[in-house]
Amino acid sequence: MNLHHLAIWVRDLEKMKRFYTECLGGKAGSLYHNPHKRFTSYFISFREGARIELMHCPALSETPGIFPGPAPGWAHCAFLLRNKDEVDQLTRSLREQKIKIAGEPRMTGDGYYESVVLDPEGNRIELLSIP
Repeated sequence: MNLHHLAIWVRDLEKMKRFYTECLGGKAGSLYHNPHKRFTSYFISFREGARIELMHCPALSETPGIFPGPAPGWAHCAFLLRNKDEVDQLTRSLREQKIKIAGEPRMTGDGYYESVVLDPEGNRIELLSIP
């Protein structure tokens, strides 16, 4: 299993993209847009290591934990597994260990197969494979 990416909720997607590309040398992928969820994101790749996903939606809350939406800042980390079966197997194993499953295994709109679990303090961890 490899750390695949870290995700950050951002207020200004284009400004943050410029920072991570122009100041830190990352390379931005194409804009992903889900009009139904009013969600946009960029993956920023670096020469080595995990990528960063910059994510934006208009419902960002200014205060962590306050409804209606997520607060700006770190959102989740994602671990890349070899295939769909490993995602399913690890999700089952974690469930048996009484780890909270926040998102059942599924295909995402951007082409990943993933489940979401919560660590003991409630931080989101995506377990994913690329079909």
